Amino acid sequence: MAPSIHPFIDNGITKGDPNFSGGTISCKCPSNKVTVALKSNVAHNHFCGCSKCWKPAGSLFSLVGVLPRDKVEVQSNADKLHIIDPSAAIQRNACKECGVHLFGRIEVEHPFHGLDFVHVELSEQKGWQEPQFAAFVSSIIEQGFNPKEIDAVRGKFKANGLETYDTLSPVLMDLIATFTAQKAGHKFANL
Repeated sequence: MAPSIHPFIDNGITKGDPNFSGGTISCKCPSNKVTVALKSNVAHNHFCGCSKCWKPAGSLFSLVGVLPRDKVEVQSNADKLHIIDPSAAIQRNACKECGVHLFGRIEVEHPFHGLDFVHVELSEQKGWQEPQFAAFVSSIIEQGFNPKEIDAVRGKFKANGLETYDTLSPVLMDLIATFTAQKAGHKFANL
């Protein structure tokens, strides 16, 4: 039997709406929730096995997408937010009370500067982009997952039509490489 990965894959992936224009996400506090408006749909929504991203209780993976930072606005209880690790490239803003990460923002020079990382599973609205792939799959082993069971995890993703990577998807890795090349002075036509 395949292990439980995340509710959005365990319960079946629902196709998103390409015309969806956004909604809100909220922390898990019973009252005085931190609420964040996401003023567009996300891109590159994916399952992530890294040890840094917020995961629902009992899940091996997080579900995270990106959108332009100017499309992210804290609407309520901003005073409850704190940055998990100020030294990390992605400044994960979490609720001090329930611990849920609401958005990650990059403030340093980085290939993804200008994009915020969000967990649309914290939204009550439907229509968000469905997951596109699984990243950092082998990282769950570093967190104590039995390596003998990793093929079952990859198989579950594949059975749902998702590619698995031990880094990011090729498109995102190409963006990182392009950023690095341009920083080194390489110029590319038609970018």
